[in-house]
Amino acid sequence: MKFLSSISNAFYDASILTWDLLLTLGNLVRFSRPVGSVTPEGHPGYGGTWPEYRPSQEGDSRSCCPALNAMANHGIISRSGRGIKFTELPEHIHATFNFSTSYCHYACHYAARMLNKSYSRDTFDLEEISLHNGIEHDASLTRLDTALQPNQAVIHPPFIEELFSFATGKDAAGNPLLTLKDLSRILGKRRVESKATNKEYSLRFADRIFSSANASTISTIFGGRIDDLRTILLEERLPEGWESRVRKPYGLTMLTFNWTILPMEFSIREADWTVGAASQAVEEDA
Repeated sequence: MKFLSSISNAFYDASILTWDLLLTLGNLVRFSRPVGSVTPEGHPGYGGTWPEYRPSQEGDSRSCCPALNAMANHGIISRSGRGIKFTELPEHIHATFNFSTSYCHYACHYAARMLNKSYSRDTFDLEEISLHNGIEHDASLTRLDTALQPNQAVIHPPFIEELFSFATGKDAAGNPLLTLKDLSRILGKRRVESKATNKEYSLRFADRIFSSANASTISTIFGGRIDDLRTILLEERLPEGWESRVRKPYGLTMLTFNWTILPMEFSIREADWTVGAASQAVEEDA
């Protein structure tokens, strides 16, 4: 049975990659969506109007992912964060953040496999996504390591404020932006800090790719805009009037996304941050 499952997964992955390539090519020949029309009509957030924001309550389930938590806080998915169907999630992620449908389906299938659940039949609670070294990883930009804070729904504001302090870019109005170089630098610093403070630190190659993918989302989907990110990361709320900064008609595909993720990962220089300096920074943040 396990062998047949592996064969089935291989065929599925191949079909998703083919689909993703076609969507990438489609993005090259079709016009981008107009500003103000990225979120599809009929979906929450159309016209920049998001459903009522309600922070999580006692008994609710939240995860290490600010984007999924924000969707729950707005009622785009289950407000409790519990009993979410894998099959319903791709459509909501695509419409809310304009990731491509190929990416959304692949990510949700991956999550089901990670949790040893059936994509077509099962549900999950958001907290399950925080499985250590599954999607969640050490040296996060928004959370303490699992060894230091087992509840990965808990954000760590000092990390987020430090992230914002690394912004060197500016938009046309002079507002601060996080660039890919900024994100690469802060990732290197966080990894050195994590090694110095977490005796159980681990960051495999796959975890490093997830780390860079999460950081790349800040630059792509959220445009690196500090004003928006302050609300999204600290409150896990979608700002009124916000829409994805990716305007491609078929969304951000895996192929295009990887052109951001891989250069970021391979430009990270942990050697730029000494263990002593990084440890001192952690003490100052605390």
